Amino acid sequence: MHTVVVLALEQVIPFDLSTPIEVFTRSRLPDGRPGYRVRVCAERPDVDAGLFTLRAPWGLDALADADTVIVPGTADPARPLPPAVRDALRGAAADGTRIASICSGTFVLAAAGLLGGLRATTHWLAAAQLAAAYPDIDVDPDVLYVDNGQILTSAGAAAGLDLCLHMIRRDYGSAIAADAARLSVMPLEREGGQAQFIVQQYPPIPRGSAIEPLLRWIEDNLSRDLTLADIADHAGTSTRTLIRRFREQTGTTPLQWLHRARVRQAQHLLETTPHSVERIAARVGFGSPTAFRDRFKRVAGVSPHTYRSSFRQSGVPGHRRGRANGDRTRTAEGP
Repeated sequence: MHTVVVLALEQVIPFDLSTPIEVFTRSRLPDGRPGYRVRVCAERPDVDAGLFTLRAPWGLDALADADTVIVPGTADPARPLPPAVRDALRGAAADGTRIASICSGTFVLAAAGLLGGLRATTHWLAAAQLAAAYPDIDVDPDVLYVDNGQILTSAGAAAGLDLCLHMIRRDYGSAIAADAARLSVMPLEREGGQAQFIVQQYPPIPRGSAIEPLLRWIEDNLSRDLTLADIADHAGTSTRTLIRRFREQTGTTPLQWLHRARVRQAQHLLETTPHSVERIAARVGFGSPTAFRDRFKRVAGVSPHTYRSSFRQSGVPGHRRGRANGDRTRTAEGP
């Protein structure tokens, strides 16, 4: 079972602390077994959490047995990092343990020397402070989270939920992550700030709207070389009227909706099948693998090969798990 250790530092932000505890403890595998074992650890048993004091049942030695370590934010990002905490985090990183921060917890990872030369994010209010204190970090204040493989950082508050769901998706695939998202009353991916590995949601269909049957038809014909004229002919309307109705009811154009639907279907195939990128490109209606790769990266933010390496589900041929890099999958298939 995957062990998640949540590190509680002095002046820990309770919301940041509770987020990974709730999300990971509620995650269940298809057979009902829990997907994670969650432990809360601290340098000392009693931890100041602002309005209350919490007691951590585990010490810093818990980091040595963790598959994932999560560092919640603290009320004072500039607070000096205790040497014992620094050494424990560095030791875990050297062992290949996945380490993630929530909100101002990014400052802890920076102080431990784990973010040098990497892209990272934190709460937008503290981004300038982080950049000034650690000029060797590429601070991006505009994203919900950043995934560097072994080291991950997230922005404030609800972005910690996004990061936890992202890690569940990396570990167990979309279905398990979607269940965890529903229990958290959260979408699996949110609009707004995007990180390099945030996956696009399947384009929403307005239930009961006049355009819903047409959208269903498009979904069923993604492999065809559909043009705007083809879609308009099926709808029995002009292309101008089709575009207007699409914008009114979906907020986008017919071709943009088609492209996103194809990419989302490709994501599903990359996660759940061993098919080559070329075969998937053909199955979702792209005329060439090159066009598919370009469009996929434009929508999903990463190449099809990188996406598959991060999100291929257990049980799919070619899937191997390793402790480092968040159980990153490796495959012999080309990009």
